[in-house]
Amino acid sequence: MKANFFKMKQGKLIIFSAPSGSGKTTLVHYLLQQPELNLAFSVSATSRDKRPNEVDGKDYYFMSPETFKHKIKNKEFVEWEEVYRNNFYGTLKSEVERLLNQGKNIIFDIDVKGGLNIKKQYPNQSLAIFVQPPSIEELKKRLESRQTETPEKIKMRIEKAGEEMQYAKDFDVIIVNDDLEKTKKEAYKIVQSFIES
Repeated sequence: MKANFFKMKQGKLIIFSAPSGSGKTTLVHYLLQQPELNLAFSVSATSRDKRPNEVDGKDYYFMSPETFKHKIKNKEFVEWEEVYRNNFYGTLKSEVERLLNQGKNIIFDIDVKGGLNIKKQYPNQSLAIFVQPPSIEELKKRLESRQTETPEKIKMRIEKAGEEMQYAKDFDVIIVNDDLEKTKKEAYKIVQSFIES
């Protein structure tokens, strides 16, 4: 009887979006470590190259731009975006269904437009959280300290961040990440009360 009850309870979708370097991935990893939230990570698909420390199927589903375009044509994505030329990111419908069928609440670490698209498709089941850096200057410092990208790529990301921050008002909640420990607690409280509502 109990197992059926859990199956019937519809999982929630928790969407974290932010400009690159705002700390959303750190927050998502922290929340995933809290077993009482019953969260599962939605692995996005991408056509970008794999970074040295990334694992296919864990960090992303890596695929060629051709494969990605084929899946777009077949309407296999909940949302997708061409972030830079031939550099696609998206959420596979099969991934969302797989996790909901496991009775999980799904957490997304996703770009701003993608986050809003998921919110549009699951309006009553999802909470869209925008993580904002304290300032663009601080964001630039964080991106530079990663030492994973060229100055040109960082410049592109900073420009994109300026555009993305204009969408913050369209999200359910805005969290300013100026102190990571404080932000983790705030994110936990927001997610917990949404899951329990």
